[in-house]
Amino acid sequence: MPASQALAIARAFLPRRPWGNRYDYYYTRAKLRTDPLYPGVLAALRDHPGPVLDLGCGLGLLAHALQADGQARGYYGVDIDANKIARAKRIAQRSGLRDTRFEVVDLAARWPAHRGNIAILDMLQYLPDHVQAGMLAHMAGMLEGGARLVIRTALGDDTRRGRTSKITDLMAHFAGWMQEVPKSYPTRDSLEHHLANAGLHARFSPLYGNTPFNNWLIVAERVHA
Repeated sequence: MPASQALAIARAFLPRRPWGNRYDYYYTRAKLRTDPLYPGVLAALRDHPGPVLDLGCGLGLLAHALQADGQARGYYGVDIDANKIARAKRIAQRSGLRDTRFEVVDLAARWPAHRGNIAILDMLQYLPDHVQAGMLAHMAGMLEGGARLVIRTALGDDTRRGRTSKITDLMAHFAGWMQEVPKSYPTRDSLEHHLANAGLHARFSPLYGNTPFNNWLIVAERVHA
């Protein structure tokens, strides 16, 4: 994302008082500037109108990125972290984001109702494999009118990138940024199997950028007879 856009979004995360905590500001600014996630996801959704369900939304950065990209659409973000959801709501209101809502949801226990596009970004590894399979099958039923399922995930393998991804996720948990520890990193074979069983055709593209992680972008659509 251009530095000017990243800075404009990040400024909304500044504390009201000069002595307040600036962690979210610096995190947001760095992530938007350096992570290829948002350009990849925005491109995947650009020609596919309709609302977006963001599973594991964190601070709701995708909602801000969509607005900055001129993609006016409904946004529904869910996350297990109630603290992040509270901050996401506050910053979305401060930024004047329209048609945006957030909810605390444990995706290991239930899945929200939705019709349209779906984003699953950097969170599949926090669910057991059988829950991943069930959730992907359920999400496939929500795709209507040419909607897309867009996934960014670290694939599980024994490469240097794969090992770095796992170590970094564990560090994020021990630092308190992520509530859960990773449970099952999907492999390309497992994802292809789950998505095909759900009636979806998927395209896999590496999304490393300048990072050391084993991140891939998967764009899935319903198979039409």
